[in-house]
Amino acid sequence: MAKFLLERTAPLPLPEAWRRLTEWPRHGAAVPLTRVSVVTAPPQGVGTVLVARSGVGPLHFDDRMEITVWQPPGEDTPGLCRLEKRGRVVLGWAEIEVRPGPGGRTRVLWREEIGVRFLPRFCDPLLARTGRAMFGRAVNRLLRQA
Repeated sequence: MAKFLLERTAPLPLPEAWRRLTEWPRHGAAVPLTRVSVVTAPPQGVGTVLVARSGVGPLHFDDRMEITVWQPPGEDTPGLCRLEKRGRVVLGWAEIEVRPGPGGRTRVLWREEIGVRFLPRFCDPLLARTGRAMFGRAVNRLLRQA
């Protein structure tokens, strides 16, 4: 499994940064060739299931995820969401944390451990670099756009 960590700061209050990062359909607009849908009924929280479909036409795969930790932030208290990846192709987990940062900003931590079924372990460094770059751009875009 490949592991990576992203850290960002944003000039946003904690609840707004959380909202932007956990509106799952917006992730589809931030990640190329991907559409994200929420499978379970609202409200979202522990047990919510998401599916990220990546690819073009018949060449696609579904990345099924379930929220296993859901702790929204307060005005000055951190928030944490953990997603367990349970797809046929993509495995692992991701954590999104928002916490008070310097100068009234929000500090975002995105931790991920990702594996692709049938991809040999020697590919983990490349997978980590690719994931860090792709999700880094996505996090930047999600935080910039209301």
